Amino acid sequence: MEIIIYFILFVLAVTIYSIINKNKQKKLLIGKLKDEWGKIPEKEYSSDKLESLKYFYLSQYNDYIDIDDITWNDLDMDEIFLRINNTQSSLGEEYLYALLRKPIFSSEELEERNRLIEYFQSHEDDRLKIQVNLNNVGRLRNISAFEYINRLAMQEATSNIPHYLMALALILSIVSIFINPSIGIGLSLFVLAFNIVSHFKYKAQIENYIALIAFSLRLLDSIEHLVKHSVPELDKYNAQLASDLKAFKGYKRGSYIVVARNVSGNLLEAMLDYYRMFTHHDLIKYNSMLNFFKNNKDTVNRIFETVGFIDSMIAIASYRHMLDYYSLPNLSKAKTNPELIITDVYHPLILKPVTNSISSTSSTLLTGSNASGKSTFIKSLAVNAILSQTIYTSLSREYKASYFIIYSSMALKDNILSQESYFIVEIKSLKRIIDKAGGEYPMLCFVDEVLRGTNTLERIAASSRILASLAKKNTLCFAATHDIELTYILEKYFTNYHFRERVDEKQVLFDYKLYKGRAMTKNAIKLLNLLGYSEDIINDANEAVDLYMNTGEWSIIKEME
Repeated sequence: MEIIIYFILFVLAVTIYSIINKNKQKKLLIGKLKDEWGKIPEKEYSSDKLESLKYFYLSQYNDYIDIDDITWNDLDMDEIFLRINNTQSSLGEEYLYALLRKPIFSSEELEERNRLIEYFQSHEDDRLKIQVNLNNVGRLRNISAFEYINRLAMQEATSNIPHYLMALALILSIVSIFINPSIGIGLSLFVLAFNIVSHFKYKAQIENYIALIAFSLRLLDSIEHLVKHSVPELDKYNAQLASDLKAFKGYKRGSYIVVARNVSGNLLEAMLDYYRMFTHHDLIKYNSMLNFFKNNKDTVNRIFETVGFIDSMIAIASYRHMLDYYSLPNLSKAKTNPELIITDVYHPLILKPVTNSISSTSSTLLTGSNASGKSTFIKSLAVNAILSQTIYTSLSREYKASYFIIYSSMALKDNILSQESYFIVEIKSLKRIIDKAGGEYPMLCFVDEVLRGTNTLERIAASSRILASLAKKNTLCFAATHDIELTYILEKYFTNYHFRERVDEKQVLFDYKLYKGRAMTKNAIKLLNLLGYSEDIINDANEAVDLYMNTGEWSIIKEME
């Protein structure tokens, strides 16, 4: 009797300790969430982890409207995603990644996102309650929750007959102890050893899926708490989640035997582990849970999307909080004559950005020297177009534009594996843009140094025709170039803007400001002087430029005396 009392007291003490520790951990988590709000997330992602984030996005891939891989990489969108990604769960980060790659063409959807974002911006208590629940769901390392959830749904349950037989053998061997102790004890030890070895063998085959079941159970628990909070702004989402939860009552019942839940203390957990190994009860339950999961795949995916959506809206609210300023985009549908008006735009990855503004109803050529700001400016426009049509946030004082599909051809490289030269990679990249132009939606495209991979004569001839072709196809094209000739050839289709620099006696100074018109400075030759080139080279070069600007012809270099 005393042993039973001591055991009860022990269990009670462990339970009380667990409750106190749980409350302490919750307070620490809330403090951490408050501290992280509006700051750049410190999560580190391996290349494998970033790759795993794509599975949910790829399940709904659209070849026409989505931000394709070339554009995504051109614009360093992985880095921008990481800057925004203050999500608390795998569902949230995978949903956010997909959201950033899928521009929206509906004001209703964007306004609904904004409604929740603004609510989370201004209601800290409700937001923290939801974040705590989502944090309890957790993340999966280097694997996609969406991928493995759907893999789990495709798994075939194995027969439970071997597990039943092993459990029966254990019972019979224990019974035999009372009949013939010497034989019964030996038989029992053999059966126990056999069951343990078999348990490890079966468990090793399903370890990843056991982790997914644990993840799904944490998710279901968190949803229950989320629904109980009754945040009015989430009513329609909570109603759907509450309905979906009903289907999982049988799934959760007895699930503790597969995955330890609400079991306090190492001793109790160890005892439960031995019970699993001896009886295979967890493997039997796993198969029944697997069958249930397969029959409710659509419900699981719906839960994934709903929870992922809520988590990502909170992350976007946090991102807005860290911005110096932003505006809500003014977007409109335009089958013809698209426009882009943006004021004081800046790039999200630049620490102290110089802002610029532009109002454009036609394509634009940007000229200027290297490092003057051309590429950064067109990247700023491209990134803000994506953010405006995904998270309904523009890093500008004003953003007014048509709904666009968005493509770029900028940060290209030779493809060594397929033995393709830079020029081949470049013309393929441009071809994909031309093929997509002229479709259901106007296109916003960005090209940096078109056809830089070939000779001057053919580059100017071909690039001028490519750019003109794009401008004729209901497209706003922003192209950065060093070829001043293009500003004359394309002046009927492209408006000219430029960036300037100033060379003094010791350095090159950039103001990174956008100016109307084509670049007319000749600072490249001034740089030769700055770096100590001879006066003969500098003077001859200047004379050659003056002659070309006046006559359109290059002088022939005389023979050296």
